Amino acid sequence: MTASANIQDERPDRPTTIGGDRRGERRYGIQLDIRWKLLHRRRVLDSGTGRTRDLSSHGILFETGRLVPTGSHLEVSVSWPALLHGVAALKLVAAGRVIRSDGTCAAIRITQHEFRTAGANSDRAKAATSTSASLPLWNLGAPANFIRNQ
Repeated sequence: MTASANIQDERPDRPTTIGGDRRGERRYGIQLDIRWKLLHRRRVLDSGTGRTRDLSSHGILFETGRLVPTGSHLEVSVSWPALLHGVAALKLVAAGRVIRSDGTCAAIRITQHEFRTAGANSDRAKAATSTSASLPLWNLGAPANFIRNQ
């Protein structure tokens, strides 16, 4: 899985109107590989892969390829474009509820998230990951607005 870092601010620089986009958080139009799992009582009912369309500190819009029921609980794993200490690959693991789904895309509202290392193989990468717990998340290449835990 590869990540492209084409980041675009999806929030217009105009005042919010009743008919406009009233979401409070900045949205980043970034396309990253994503794996998702539909969960019910800790059982995986369905899973798939896709690409993110945009994300913010509260949610992720991503391609699913099929309908995912609104209100269902998902766990997603996003390939992050930054490396920990320039060595170890990272992934964003988030959980949330599906707030919108149209058969090709789904949007989740994030309820919890964390960054994890993804397949560190070398001794140097293992040494880098052993100190990751003490690092603030804003040093991991995430937009500062995205990494606030709600």
